[in-house]
Amino acid sequence: MATLIKPFLHDRLLHLLLLLGLLLACFAPFHWRDLPAAIDWHTIVTLCGLLMLTRGIEASGYFDVLGRKLIRRFRHERALALFMVAGAALLSTFLTNDVALFILVPLTLTLRQATTLPVTRLIIFEALAVNAGSMLTPIGNPQNILLWGKGGVSFGAFMWQMLPPTAFIMLSLMLLTAFSFRPRAIQQQAQQPVSWQRSLLWLSVALYLMFIAALELKLAAWALLAIAGAYLLLARRVLLQIDWSLLVVFMAMFVDVHLLTRLPALQQGMQSLAQAGEGVHFLLALGLSQAISNVPATILLLQFLPANALLAWAVNIGGFGLLPGSLANLIALRMAQDRRIWWQFHLFSVPMLAWAALSGWLLWLLLR
Repeated sequence: MATLIKPFLHDRLLHLLLLLGLLLACFAPFHWRDLPAAIDWHTIVTLCGLLMLTRGIEASGYFDVLGRKLIRRFRHERALALFMVAGAALLSTFLTNDVALFILVPLTLTLRQATTLPVTRLIIFEALAVNAGSMLTPIGNPQNILLWGKGGVSFGAFMWQMLPPTAFIMLSLMLLTAFSFRPRAIQQQAQQPVSWQRSLLWLSVALYLMFIAALELKLAAWALLAIAGAYLLLARRVLLQIDWSLLVVFMAMFVDVHLLTRLPALQQGMQSLAQAGEGVHFLLALGLSQAISNVPATILLLQFLPANALLAWAVNIGGFGLLPGSLANLIALRMAQDRRIWWQFHLFSVPMLAWAALSGWLLWLLLR
């Protein structure tokens, strides 16, 4: 019981979100019965399933094996960093940015034990990469799914309209990665022989494939029950090692955003800004994404603005910058298990936002 409660007691972000929710509740008109509906339960179920599955694979020890194979394949830090960043972007294109992080961050963490590689910095770049790569397709992230559904364009047409900013930002990110990691040889530390549990790995992989299929079939809740039951019977320690407070953080964020959007002053301001020009809309989407994350910002803006390419560019670029810009940022930094990453992330992400916003707007003016 102490293992389960401890993360909740030490989670400063959760405490801040709860205090913010209480403050907003004093000014926003709402009904208590509406708060459960403010939470995106599909996201919570998906996140819960991925937390269990990636923890199961991690507990099997196979990430240690895979990490050592990567070290033998890539002898220099820059080459390995470029491979991991490109892999994160590619996975996020079709598996969504959250799923890509759940696969790559635990694998990256195993490199911390075996090498002197700057793992914290690599995780930061993986978070940037999934925000960039997921821009391209309608299924790369939640905001694109919303915009695709509202915009009425084909899958290919959506990719075509997102190709210019995605290609330019990815090129910029790969150049930044090459500059930020040295071409020096990876120094391996003394390592103990690896032992891993094949049965737990294959169980987790089978459940992973089942869960992905269930997501497509809209049966995620039933699949989640099956996953929890399997681990409860066969590997109970997996459930005890999960950061359950992360789920409550996401629930609190959804409730806080709901209360924020209920503020009368915000509603009036949004209606007047909807009549402004494209430049104002672009900056508005960027700013709201920094404040309330790009998915809630998209939901809010779609009430006042059309689901066009400009809005899609802006909310995706808004995933860079401050931590709340994208929920993927929060996931990556929480999984990193390093307090320094919270401020180090912004040393790269904030300049990336400025560069992506400036180049994105110039591309828009050039190509429209």
